[in-house]
Amino acid sequence: MISKIGQVMVYVRDQDATVAFWTEKMDFVVIQDAETDGMRWVEIAPRNGAETSFVLQDKNLLEQMDTGLSLETPSLLFYADQFEQLRNGLADKGVTVGDIIEMPTGRTFNFADAEGNYFAVLETR
Repeated sequence: MISKIGQVMVYVRDQDATVAFWTEKMDFVVIQDAETDGMRWVEIAPRNGAETSFVLQDKNLLEQMDTGLSLETPSLLFYADQFEQLRNGLADKGVTVGDIIEMPTGRTFNFADAEGNYFAVLETR
């Protein structure tokens, strides 16, 4: 039986720029950065020790390998308790952020990473 989601694979064109975005703008940390047989594996996670991490994979290399995987960016929803502070802090760092929107599930906004992929944040209280 599956007990939790361990890692989310995120396929990117520029691993270095993506690592810089998540560590410098989003305050994530690099857990592992390794290369095996020409394939680089970069695992990142929120600084607070979240159970789930991202693995940033080289989209260009995987396209060449023709693995049959869907290389589209997953739709990710983050939870934040200091919601407005997070949004304003991201905007101050030059991150593209959307307006705060009232949804039936609560307030939310989106933001874009270094490659223009959009992710959402939901306020938790």
